[in-house]
Amino acid sequence: MNEAISIMIVGMFTVFMILFLILIIGNVLIRLTNRYVPETIVESKKKNPSLDDTHAAISAAIELVSKGKGTAVKIEHIQ
Repeated sequence: MNEAISIMIVGMFTVFMILFLILIIGNVLIRLTNRYVPETIVESKKKNPSLDDTHAAISAAIELVSKGKGTAVKIEHIQ
């Protein structure tokens, strides 16, 4: 019984450490990518002037929800 508990504790500690390492490595990778990889800006051609209001509304909603950190890169209609 004592051996089973010690194996369980070692296993739980191992899983905790692996998840912690994944979290730390993921955050470091995200920060390095955001710092050193330039953001590509794609200019879209306007097809329909009436979509400007829709695009403005979607961009405003993204701005509000993401508190200024998110942007709408491409908006397309799905059939």
